[in-house]
Amino acid sequence: MKNIFKISVVLFIGLSLVVSSCKKEEVLIDGCTDSTALNYDASANVNGGCIYPQPGCTDSTAFNYNPYANVDDSTCLDFIYGCMDISAMNYSSIATSDDGNCVFAYDIAQGLWNISSECDDLVISIPVIGDFPVPLNDMFPESIEITGESLGVVSMDISGENVLADVSYDGTVIIQEGQKISLDTGDFGVVDVDITGSGKIETSTNGDLTLNLAFEVPLAGTQSSSCEITFSK
Repeated sequence: MKNIFKISVVLFIGLSLVVSSCKKEEVLIDGCTDSTALNYDASANVNGGCIYPQPGCTDSTAFNYNPYANVDDSTCLDFIYGCMDISAMNYSSIATSDDGNCVFAYDIAQGLWNISSECDDLVISIPVIGDFPVPLNDMFPESIEITGESLGVVSMDISGENVLADVSYDGTVIIQEGQKISLDTGDFGVVDVDITGSGKIETSTNGDLTLNLAFEVPLAGTQSSSCEITFSK
């Protein structure tokens, strides 16, 4: 009887050791154990390497591509090419990538321009003597040379007379105040004319300018007129 008891004890201890040994040899599975992660592994029992959602544009060809995004949020934007220099005539407020084709008014204003003029009819009336038409359209040359003086300022050569004008970034041209040119009025000879005006350079090949002319004529007093000048290259 004692032998049977001893054998039972030995068997119990041996079985306990076997069970204990099995528990110590449990297989370890490394993986993400967080169910909120993108790479959650339900079979993992050792946590590590969880990857969490990072919304953004995942298209590498898009303007707003996010290399850290792992979930596309449908916000990808195409590249919009254009001039991104705010001081250029063709500045594009929606451009996302500069195309290298910015156009600057001061630069394209310079050079030789063909012009045509359309002036208001001007007839000078002198008491007792009579009326005298003044051929204003014939006073302007067929072309003028525009040269740069300083940043934003150009000089227009009108029949040998230099007229200074300011050119803004958007192409607007304004004749500086206090300038005179000499024009041949025909019957009244060459007179000094106060000249003012403004216009705009539309492109590198065309523009317009409205000139206001005022001058003194003996016996007739102050005379004035305006001329619409168009430029082309």
